[in-house]
Amino acid sequence: MRRGTIVAVGWAGLLMLSGAALANPSSGIKGQDYASPFMRVFGLTQPPYGFVNFCERTPQHCAQGPQEDQRFFASPARFAELDAINRTVNREIEPVTDIELYGVTDYWTIPTTKGDCEDYVLLKRKYLMELGWPASALLITVVRDERGEGHAILTARTMQGDFILDNKTDEIKVWHRTRYDYVMRQSYLNPRVWMSLDPKEMDASLPSAGVRRSR
Repeated sequence: MRRGTIVAVGWAGLLMLSGAALANPSSGIKGQDYASPFMRVFGLTQPPYGFVNFCERTPQHCAQGPQEDQRFFASPARFAELDAINRTVNREIEPVTDIELYGVTDYWTIPTTKGDCEDYVLLKRKYLMELGWPASALLITVVRDERGEGHAILTARTMQGDFILDNKTDEIKVWHRTRYDYVMRQSYLNPRVWMSLDPKEMDASLPSAGVRRSR
């Protein structure tokens, strides 16, 4: 990894944005509170197939870390790490579809030179964990983008709010400023467990033992 110049994130600006109430008129999601700096979860859901396959192939990248109920406190230096990693991976990985690269529609992997959205996410998560970020603060998240298509982003779950790392932009954004419809993300208690971010998408048939509803 080439260590690029760390572009300092505006600490005061991020905190201001994380607390701002911003309605999302284009969103079809019912239940999310766009006045909150934190996403809501609404119950268990089935994980993406590509993620399950990735964990079967590379279980070390899906291992459960210490269970931490408290959100991660991100200092200005930690926010600078988010910014640097997001920009570095966005610059170093060439966007390409799984069909073009692997001949299949959905294949999750940690990329070296090329990849699609979830591959960007996996590499950013790996780099940030190497810098000391806990797994409970780095949650793979699936959304519907501005074209209504599935898209993967990385949520940094902090005490200051939920911040998004996205291969479509170098800017770190508070979750409600992305204009995405949020579908699901990993549980902070167990990276193999996925939680619905849309109450219409939760799977009531799944057992909830060991997974607490949280914000």
